Amino acid sequence: MTEPTADVPTAPEPVGTPPAAPAAVDHTNGSDRAGQADVTDRADHADSADRVDGGPTPTIIVLTEEALKPVDVDKIIGLHEDDGPTYRVLVPADTERNLLSSFLNHLSLFEMREALESLRPVDRVEAHSDADTALASTLAQFQGHDVVVTGEITADDPMPTLVDEVARLGAREVVVVTEPHAVEDTFHTDWASRARETLGVPVLHMYAGDWRLG
Repeated sequence: MTEPTADVPTAPEPVGTPPAAPAAVDHTNGSDRAGQADVTDRADHADSADRVDGGPTPTIIVLTEEALKPVDVDKIIGLHEDDGPTYRVLVPADTERNLLSSFLNHLSLFEMREALESLRPVDRVEAHSDADTALASTLAQFQGHDVVVTGEITADDPMPTLVDEVARLGAREVVVVTEPHAVEDTFHTDWASRARETLGVPVLHMYAGDWRLG
């Protein structure tokens, strides 16, 4: 006769932390990740370049009635050396000089010989030749400073060309270099005064061979 067996109690389920969910699998292959990194690097580089690049190179227009001396060019370059601009030189051909005004200007500076010579009729061919020489000499002075410079000869009245060049080049500033002119400077009919009334950019007036400003 078989003996009865006792019921064995069922063991309780263990209490503990539920099993962790399967780890997410990155289905992006190595080349895709490299490509994404490359795009990010290029974007960062472009943003950096945009921050470094301050825009187009500024242009300074120099209007002079004679060949600039080294001291003139040194002063102009020194005023703008931090900006690294390009320069555009304009030299008028003095073919229609006002004889009376020129005479009085020289007389006011006690330049008697020049005052008498200014009463001679203007030689148009000689005036153009003088302007060519002045332009070539001035460009050479600027090139000695290793800057970008161009230039041209204008008509006797340089204002129309000056206005056109400021608009065409988007010039940031105009530098006018002349000898002292008692009549024009007094009555504000000099190039610098006319330019200030016409142009929407700063105009600096310098006296040739001198550190004074007009």
